[in-house]
Amino acid sequence: MECKCPRTETAVCYLSVCHRIVLVRPVARGCHSALHRVSSKGVFVDMKNFLRMFAYDYWANRECLAAMRAARAISPDTVGRMAHILSAQKLWLERILKQRQSMPVWPGSTIEDCMALADEMSSAWRSYLIQFTSQLTTQFTSQLTTQFTTQLGTHLPPGSLDDQVEYRNSKGEAWSSRVEDVLTHVLFHSAYHRGQIALQMRASGTEPAYTDFIHAVRQGFVE
Repeated sequence: MECKCPRTETAVCYLSVCHRIVLVRPVARGCHSALHRVSSKGVFVDMKNFLRMFAYDYWANRECLAAMRAARAISPDTVGRMAHILSAQKLWLERILKQRQSMPVWPGSTIEDCMALADEMSSAWRSYLIQFTSQLTTQFTSQLTTQFTTQLGTHLPPGSLDDQVEYRNSKGEAWSSRVEDVLTHVLFHSAYHRGQIALQMRASGTEPAYTDFIHAVRQGFVE
């Protein structure tokens, strides 16, 4: 279906990208709902949110580790679950970056090992997300100024959240997943296992970390 929106410097016929990466609003009644006008302060909404959520994830992991360290005794299985959270984060980033897997998904780690890996992964994910956003901004700006044609509406830019990540899972099965889905999975996976850790700690008579997201925001731990 041909788009009827006006061809101005700010009208973007980007059917599946603009709604995801910029702070936007519709440009014309009757156009496809995904057509938007780029804000003069174009904010890459999803990537900003991912940066925020990965910051929360790091804080929550550190809180769990602090509670585990403070406990009189902690089971190897509980430590193992935290090690799994962090090694899985490392694995998924390696898959996105097309790097070889560098550690097992269930490593034998100490609390101190987990502390170090949590710091490493927080830095690595933040660097990736910031670089991703910078590249996307450059690509998007370039396309607006040099490729503002009807072809723009039918091709996703390289480096988008819709990029496919090709990998093999722990069973050796070949899969392909969108970058956005991988990022979301990493966050949910961490939260799932932190819940298991909290249950195990309570069952053993120790106090788990208080890692509610709203608590982190209220206390200023996450902006």
